[in-house]
Formats: sequence, structure tokens, C-alpha cells
Amino acid sequence: MTLPNKLGLNDELELARAEERLSKAKACQMFANGTLDSLQAGSWDSLAAIHRYLFSEIYDFAGQVRTVNIAKGSFRFVPVMYLQAALENVEAMPQATFDQIIEKYVEMNIAHPFREGNGRSTRIWLNVMLKKQLKLVVDWSCVDKNDYLLAMERSPVKDTEIKVLLQQALTDKINDRNLYMKGIDASYFYEGYLLYKTADLGGEE
Repeated sequence: MTLPNKLGLNDELELARAEERLSKAKACQMFANGTLDSLQAGSWDSLAAIHRYLFSEIYDFAGQVRTVNIAKGSFRFVPVMYLQAALENVEAMPQATFDQIIEKYVEMNIAHPFREGNGRSTRIWLNVMLKKQLKLVVDWSCVDKNDYLLAMERSPVKDTEIKVLLQQALTDKINDRNLYMKGIDASYFYEGYLLYKTADLGGEE
């Protein structure tokens, strides 16, 4: 089943290709035009704004809280009936230290507020927090896909593994465009999107 989309695509592979191309170009624009620096770090509104910016050309639900229950494998994300309360709780969590920021990130991942595009949006959201609070960002190109996915899978029970993994990939190159774009490519690769390079889409409007 293909998600309903604004592009009128009914083929899952076609939709995936279009989604990667369009949203990666938007991710590049978001860095270049200063949108990321204008966001309130750690807020629900900032995550919704990131998701809306990335996916508004593709999905009507861009930036909106999902209205269906979703799961990944045997793990069920926060049910719709509890989702609004969960998002308010996550927003209220402290974000003064690295540990606090990762704990907040893990809880937002458990909430999984969108119908699609949660991981890609939330990793950008995490780096906005790290940049504003600690003057650091995760260089996602240094984080192995399998290590990351396993650590995130285990994070609802124990978050030590994801903290160690991401701490090892921290850098103070917070305004480095190439690092950001390589990070977007890595983030998309975690989700199986690897057809386009962000650097090749940077000039696309």
C-alpha cells in the first residue's frame, strides 16, 4: 500500500525515489536559508516545522500529528490516544546536558508523532538542540547504520548504547555545510534511501 501523496504516485518505489529527491533538496535549503537557526530548540513546534519543510510537497500530513497507530516490527509506538500528552511531556523534558538531550531524543522517537519521516526529521531536530545548547552536532556520516539501528531499538529499555555511539560522533563543526549534507545522506541511508546525494540536489528549488 502506497501512502496517499500529493504527487499522485501509486507505485511504492516511485514514491520513495520522489520523496528522497524532493525532501533531500528541502533539507539542503533549510540549512542554507537559516531556517534551522530560527527554530526553538527542543520544542514540538520546531520538530513539526522541520517535518513540514521536508515533506509538504509530498504529503498532506506534513507537520501534523499522526491519527493512526503505528509499529516497527514488534515495537508499538505511543498509541494515538496518548500521543498529545506524550509530546507535551517530551517538550517539557530538560535539555541542558548531552545526556538530557539524548534522553529527550529517545522519548521523541518512542512517540513517533508522524505517519512517515520520523527518523529523518527527528535527527535534524536533535542536532538543532545540540547546536544551540552545546555548540556541537552529531556527524551522522560517522555513525554506522547497523550500530545506530540496534542502539535505537534498545534505547527504550536502556539508552546507554545510543549515548555512547552518538557522543563518539560529536563535532564542533556546527556550521559546516558539507558535514551537514553528508549527515543528511547518512540519515536517509539508515531508512534505506540512497539513490541521490544531497550535494547534487543543493541547488534545486
